[in-house]
Amino acid sequence: MVREAQNAESQKDFIHKLGIAQKECDETIYWLDLLKETNYIADIEYENLNLEAKELLKMIRSAIITSKKKL
Repeated sequence: MVREAQNAESQKDFIHKLGIAQKECDETIYWLDLLKETNYIADIEYENLNLEAKELLKMIRSAIITSKKKL
């Protein structure tokens, strides 16, 4: 969705698509939590993936905030 947002038709469309990317990233974190709780993935694997997903989520949120200020 982030890549799709780069080809948005307008600033509002860009923000909307980033909002969807934010939701998808948050859902990914949820699924990572479930995988860890069911011991489907190792703790170290979870920590690495979770950290990356949370960093990505922060970047997406920051881009949304910055884009909304530009409106």
